[in-house]
Amino acid sequence: MYLQHYGLIRAPFEMTPDPAFLYLGEAHQEGLATLVYGVRARKGFVMLTGEVGTGKTTLLHALLSQLDPNTLAAFVFNPRLEPLDFFRLLFDEFGIETPCASKAEYLIALNKFLIERLERDHPTLLIVDEAQNLSADMLEEIRLLSNLETPTSKLIQIMLVGQPELEEKLARQDLRQLRQRIVLRFRLRPFELDETENYVQERLRLAGYTGKGLFKRGALRRLHGVTGGVPRLINVVCDGALLLGYSRGLATIDAGEVDEVARDLGLLANDGEEWSAPARRQGWRARLRSMFR
Repeated sequence: MYLQHYGLIRAPFEMTPDPAFLYLGEAHQEGLATLVYGVRARKGFVMLTGEVGTGKTTLLHALLSQLDPNTLAAFVFNPRLEPLDFFRLLFDEFGIETPCASKAEYLIALNKFLIERLERDHPTLLIVDEAQNLSADMLEEIRLLSNLETPTSKLIQIMLVGQPELEEKLARQDLRQLRQRIVLRFRLRPFELDETENYVQERLRLAGYTGKGLFKRGALRRLHGVTGGVPRLINVVCDGALLLGYSRGLATIDAGEVDEVARDLGLLANDGEEWSAPARRQGWRARLRSMFR
């Protein structure tokens, strides 16, 4: 709707993790390096955590783009599964067509499949998203997959991805065996102010913007203040601010437009002031989780 008004060739702040708009802040670069190393070095278990909207899915897409083409990756996005349903989904993701009726049959077929891949030096990766929602029983099933190994190598690399509650869950005494097997872990943080500014400018550039200062300096500072540097919230507020600016015929976006959108989204306190730091953290988390369930 507003593309022609601002001289854009595509929407700059879509919610999908489009690799064409990839921007990695300092924490994201460090996290990506950790994940790539974990998979390439066949470390077994790796864990990635971060708040809602901090860019975990974007980081996973960046990871897959850097892996060897022979690496086979399976995504499990719905962790609320019973063990047999989990194996059925896993076999579908890996393209294993062996019919199985019991967990033992699934494990035998999976072990054979993984050994054949290892003999060709083809890595196999399992990524479990939203892992904080896994039951203790399912976490134990996933841990047992790490027993599929040779004397010198793991047959499958497993990556647990989730919100900070995953860390809390793994701190439980009954899950200590899994916790001890996680060799690498990384917690993704939101953007700092300069990263927020660079993120907005880079997405505008990639969307075809050739002018200067579409978001004024004050707007960018305010944007960081009301979003806490959470990429998903930055996208929502920027998209809303551009739409608001278009409706008013504005050529640039100032802090006032950012405030107005943020207030509508519930990202500002009732008096229009930014919340205190603890309140901001709770507010962002609650708002993100209500907006993006």
